[in-house]
Amino acid sequence: MFTPSSNDVRRFFCEAFRKQRAGDILSPMDAIAADWITQHPEYHEVLSDADSAIARDYSVEGGQANPFLHLSMHLSIAEQVSIDQPPGIRAACAALTLRLGPHEAHHQIMECLGEMIWKSQRDGVQPDGVAYVDCVRKRAS
Repeated sequence: MFTPSSNDVRRFFCEAFRKQRAGDILSPMDAIAADWITQHPEYHEVLSDADSAIARDYSVEGGQANPFLHLSMHLSIAEQVSIDQPPGIRAACAALTLRLGPHEAHHQIMECLGEMIWKSQRDGVQPDGVAYVDCVRKRAS
């Protein structure tokens, strides 16, 4: 299993942004990341300085959203939808996208994903993929 550190994740997004701006060749994962980065211009300044991004603290107490967590969730959702895992997430996402558009649909799915992860951690149980997909379906209706 690939388990990148938070610094690895931050470097990945900063490098994907750098490559995109420079017109360099992007790997498939870089291209997906760059597409989401483009849709979040509020993160461009942070992503422009990898050293500063790695050193920065995005604690809850700081009151600032973590752009790397946000972009990572976009990538996770894109991957889940591409392989339909958990089963039904592709159709649920498609229905929500029809209603809200692709970007806002992802943000709504993030809420469901975050809730599933939080419950799993709180209760010390495996993530409930069925409840996650149901949450997305409810938001689509």
